[in-house]
Amino acid sequence: MDTKNPTSLATAAENTPMEKAPPIEVKEFENLYEMAVAQFERAADMTELNPSLRAILSQPKNELIVNFPVRMDSGETMMAKGYRIQHNNVLGCYKGGLRFSPLVHLDEVKALAAWMTWKCALTDLPFGGAKGGIQIDPTQLSPAELERVTRRFTHALGTNIGPDYDIPAPDMGTNAQTMVWMMDTYMNTIAYAAKNVSRHVVTGKTVASGGSVGRDEATGRGTIYNVASWATANGVELKDCTFAVQGYGNVGSFAARILQDEYGATLVAAQDHTGSIINKSGIDANDLAGHVAQQGGVGAYGKAEAQDPDEFWRTKCDILIPAALEWQITSENAPHVDCRVIAEGANGPTTMAADRILTENGIDIIPDILANAGGVIVSFFEWTQNRRGETWYLDEVRHKLKRRIADAYDRVAQTVKHYGCTPREATSVAALNRVAQAYDERGIFP
Repeated sequence: MDTKNPTSLATAAENTPMEKAPPIEVKEFENLYEMAVAQFERAADMTELNPSLRAILSQPKNELIVNFPVRMDSGETMMAKGYRIQHNNVLGCYKGGLRFSPLVHLDEVKALAAWMTWKCALTDLPFGGAKGGIQIDPTQLSPAELERVTRRFTHALGTNIGPDYDIPAPDMGTNAQTMVWMMDTYMNTIAYAAKNVSRHVVTGKTVASGGSVGRDEATGRGTIYNVASWATANGVELKDCTFAVQGYGNVGSFAARILQDEYGATLVAAQDHTGSIINKSGIDANDLAGHVAQQGGVGAYGKAEAQDPDEFWRTKCDILIPAALEWQITSENAPHVDCRVIAEGANGPTTMAADRILTENGIDIIPDILANAGGVIVSFFEWTQNRRGETWYLDEVRHKLKRRIADAYDRVAQTVKHYGCTPREATSVAALNRVAQAYDERGIFP
């Protein structure tokens, strides 16, 4: 397929060969998993999915909840609750991140696991979807306590994870060091892993411990490769564009720096849990990243003005990148969003009601399972390198990532054209079609 001139997600629906998909009734859901199920049901209706397969895919295959003790630095014992949801593995091993957050709950993890299934299918990876989480606030724990939490959780999971079964990766509140602790615990407690051949039980590790170069930047870089595809399809010069970023952690900061340094766009606003800042003349994305590393957030950045958090969503810009938490763009603030395209670096940042408002207002959307797929793509590269005993150069990783993103973007654009649907619907439909084809060919045992 042609990756040099990708089709526009917004305009591909013109002159469609199929009757345009009818509108769907939308509402603001109280539960993230309800939204994930509604998106799936919409795609299932559009593809006329077999009822038996619809039933299979409507729920995760496995839901694991573990309660485990952790010794604190004070000598006291804390009981922690952890989750690992394995949604589907018809295309390959379960794959998905592990997050540490006090807000982690079962339905959130179920939704994220389902989206991972569709994300892997959409990007043509030999993985299925999974997700994990521990209900803790990592900012309140010492490094030693975080290590003990990680190791005890890994031990509690036991053989429910494995290099050819279920492969965790970092997510919100976790990082490369977390993954190294998981790997080491697994390799020291699972007998067959003791021969140092199971480093690919997790991805997102430090390079010294078997990680891939380019993994730290992968989600943010993948987001910007999608933006670049959108710009090419719509005849937009990114060097003339302004952008705003919500969430200036790993994804948001890398996305901002890459969009600025490699494509010439100008950052004009940023927001995170510490506040919102704006400077219409431009904010240096690298300088802001240094400030965040030292101060823990964008708040009190001296080279931009503070603004009310609600005003962030009214910022006039060309590109808006929500890269924080789910459900940040709602029916309340969506009418005020003033941009040309939204690239969802976060998972589920836009509610379904907000999605309808944005679409009606002519704002293009690069949906989350496409926009932030760079992380799992480079995780696949890391997993492959570990299995083969190889190490790849950074330019090779970036080239392969760009090609996969471009292919997935074009796949979604073609689905928009074929079904006469929105990009959000197209990502789910394209992914579901691939999963359904695998079930059709393999059948259901016995």
